[in-house]
Amino acid sequence: MVWTNWHNYDHYGYAFFAVLGTLLAVAVIHWLMMRSPWVGWIRSLRGVAPPFINIIGVLFGLTLAFLANDTWSAHDRAMNTVYKEADSLRSILALSDKLPEPQKARLRAAVADYARASVAEWPLLARRSSSPEVSERADALLTLLAGRELAESVGDNVQSLMLKKASELRDGRDQRIGLSQTHVNPLKWLGMAFLGLLTLLSVAVVHVENPRAALVAVVLFALAAAPTAAIVLVQGNPFQQPTSVTPAAIEAVAQGR
Repeated sequence: MVWTNWHNYDHYGYAFFAVLGTLLAVAVIHWLMMRSPWVGWIRSLRGVAPPFINIIGVLFGLTLAFLANDTWSAHDRAMNTVYKEADSLRSILALSDKLPEPQKARLRAAVADYARASVAEWPLLARRSSSPEVSERADALLTLLAGRELAESVGDNVQSLMLKKASELRDGRDQRIGLSQTHVNPLKWLGMAFLGLLTLLSVAVVHVENPRAALVAVVLFALAAAPTAAIVLVQGNPFQQPTSVTPAAIEAVAQGR
């Protein structure tokens, strides 16, 4: 399944290439400074002031920070959406307490059916897909709440509040599905990779008179940049491992907790 839907997990591939590409760039830079036919010309570039690194380094750091913020913001929004869905379900259950039987049982069963269907949808979200059953359960719940029988039992005000919560429930699921469609933007990461390469080159040029010091400096930067970029990349989809948002809050409603 993973291989047939490889494009759903493209961020893992980007993370691998970020680490591999950084290591390759370090190796090429070291070869250019130590063993290439252009060693003499490269060492003639000495004289670049160390503060020059700061200019490109700051641009690289800001770009990576913005990309990381986008990723973790999507994760936070997904988590908040799940809790809002669970809250809407609990609110409908709380407002149904004064309903007579069997009307109360039907409404509670409809809420539980929606919650169970949503929990079952989670593996599909990880594959950037969704379940039509959840939409059907949401429609059934909304139809039940919009019935005249319910208005006569609880009054128009309570029914309006229930319908509002059902509408928030549907909006929350739409947001959840939208966030599950998150893909890595290759153009953004290509720009970050280019800035990372320029930073590696600027570090090497500043230490061009001492190749061993240049290697140490370049390796230290690579060890800081590559794993950080990979960590951000592997968290590109909030519904995939390693830090996927769980349906625990909605599952608790389905189990009557």
